[in-house]
Amino acid sequence: MSIVNQSTSIRQSAIKAIKDVLSGGYPVVAIETWEEDSTISTLAGFYNSAFKGNGYFVVWDSQNGLCNNTLNSSKLLNAVGSLEEIQKSDKPGFYIFKDLSEKLADTEIQRRIKNVYTAFRGKNKFLILLGAKFTLPINLNKDITILDYKLPEINEIKYLVDDYLSALSKRNIQIDISNEDKEQIYTALKGFTSPEIRFALNKACALKKTIDNSILTTLHDEKEQLARKDGVLEYVRSSETIDDVGGLENLKEWLVKRRKLFTPEAIAAGLRPPRGLLMMGISGCGKSLSVKAISALWSLPLFRLDMNKVYSGAYETPEGTFSRAIKNIEAVAPAILWIDEIEGGISSSTAKDGSTGSHIFSAFLTWMQEKSSDVFVAATANRIDLLPAEIIRKGRFDQVFFIDLPNDSEREHIFRVHLQKRHNDLSNFDLPLLSVATEFWNGAEIESAVEAAMIEAFSRNEPMNQDDLYTIIRNTVPLSRTMAEQIKFIKNWAAERAISASISDGK
Repeated sequence: MSIVNQSTSIRQSAIKAIKDVLSGGYPVVAIETWEEDSTISTLAGFYNSAFKGNGYFVVWDSQNGLCNNTLNSSKLLNAVGSLEEIQKSDKPGFYIFKDLSEKLADTEIQRRIKNVYTAFRGKNKFLILLGAKFTLPINLNKDITILDYKLPEINEIKYLVDDYLSALSKRNIQIDISNEDKEQIYTALKGFTSPEIRFALNKACALKKTIDNSILTTLHDEKEQLARKDGVLEYVRSSETIDDVGGLENLKEWLVKRRKLFTPEAIAAGLRPPRGLLMMGISGCGKSLSVKAISALWSLPLFRLDMNKVYSGAYETPEGTFSRAIKNIEAVAPAILWIDEIEGGISSSTAKDGSTGSHIFSAFLTWMQEKSSDVFVAATANRIDLLPAEIIRKGRFDQVFFIDLPNDSEREHIFRVHLQKRHNDLSNFDLPLLSVATEFWNGAEIESAVEAAMIEAFSRNEPMNQDDLYTIIRNTVPLSRTMAEQIKFIKNWAAERAISASISDGK
């Protein structure tokens, strides 16, 4: 069968894959898709080009039975009866079945599909199965070819959004959206089907006389809903910026230099986006805060992968759940995937015991090495001694940073951030003295001290002063004292394995 490449759709890679398989004469094809209507429309274009009306275009689903769109006729048959019916058809064409993905384990269905495969082979007849996900029984492995009709890519999203805004403009609705705002809107809608994009825009723009960047809040709400449906991916929205991170100047510089690598200009210059970053170090020193700051700095959505839910088995097998999470994060790329305390799900012990954990470990390493999607992996670790050497080596993560206890100037910065955030007058505080008083404290402990001092002052109905902070500081035992041996081990371990995220005082 010869198919003319007449499609005007923007999803060229998926369409080309379908065209190539049909042109090759594969009699049974399964297309994984969330968009039945769009996929059928694409197939109808192929049908019209290839058969020019001299064939059948048949669609079956479990509610309506077998509908021959060419003859405008239908038969209310079940799946088995419909497969038997098309097997006897003397006309070339497309025979599209919508609801068989969950029935493939049925031996009767397997036998009918194998018979259709034999009957259609070399006859310009094609059985095309549509579904969100296909898991083939071994009996059908050689009979069915699986393709992926991807969700809308960024160019298609741009077309849909721009067309939608243009229609609003023609209705005298003011459009006050900059090009930078548009780029954020396009990114926010990655991972949605075409109808979902229209629904989200309808919801965001309803009853508005002026459309501005405030619609991003609603679009982010829809993004969060998308992640909740997945189960193991959490969409993280945060107000933290790179300025909220105290110190860590080496890490900040690394991030700032790479903020434009996800842009078309970087691609045109032959630069690839960064693959990932591993931040290891002492608990409470700003690893999680830094991940959130990356999302704000790069204007990319942030998703946290909950490895506990992956291993829980509450959704499907852990391996299947992990694979689905990776596929879903790739669908919304460019995006940041946050794996918090990665050693809890991917460690030296799980890598070697031959269990589920070792399978996930292998899958993760392979994906990190070979991934082509614009997914930036931001991983954090506390028990760095548990991390396998394979994860740390170059080729998986672009850089490995060690985040130590904050130095003198960093503690000053941390105090400044938290005092200003709570609307305190900095002139009432001696930041260098506070830094000295909290030597060997981590950032979380400083934040906690500021909050506790604020509560003390609030209980007196007075502004907080430096004495309130000193009272809290004198009565606090920092983590560095209670876990001195473990922290010393972490520092020694990281000395030759990671780059310091901080610039030493005096440099």
